[in-house]
Amino acid sequence: MNRATSRLAIAAGTLLLGACAGMSAPMMAPVDNAALPDAVRVPAGETQKMWTVGAGEITYECREKKDAAGQYEWAFVGPVASLKDGSGKVVGKYYAGPTWESMDGSKVTAKQVAVAPQPAGNIPLQLVKAEPAMGMGSMQGVTYIQRLNTKGGVAPAAACAAGNAGAKQQVAYQADYVFYGR
Repeated sequence: MNRATSRLAIAAGTLLLGACAGMSAPMMAPVDNAALPDAVRVPAGETQKMWTVGAGEITYECREKKDAAGQYEWAFVGPVASLKDGSGKVVGKYYAGPTWESMDGSKVTAKQVAVAPQPAGNIPLQLVKAEPAMGMGSMQGVTYIQRLNTKGGVAPAAACAAGNAGAKQQVAYQADYVFYGR
């Protein structure tokens, strides 16, 4: 059984057990950090607090390269995504900062620690270290956030040159955001 099939089986079993127990929002399966690239593993002692699926868009802008006059590239501007729990209920949003904001009003910003490549066409996996949360709620006590299982989100394939400098394009993406605390 490969890793993806194993994860699906664990997630399906977790959902079934949750349904049998009458849970309103099924929990996602715990992340197996040992199966992840070293760069995006959380430090020892961290406990998974919450798992959400983010779906939205990443905006890119056609800009002149800073270190190569006369050459242009699609530059990252920022993301906007809805965060959903295991049952598909919207529980928050994700936007530039980077910022994760819960429907309960609490939010957390973070700084990138590391990334790990994904197959072509997908943004990389990521590990960020959270700043202290603002507001009381589900983001309180979050120390690290992983971006896993990414789909899409890479810079547009469309031409970027002087003729379309300043043009913006949104690219659809999806990723799991896993929140940890002590």
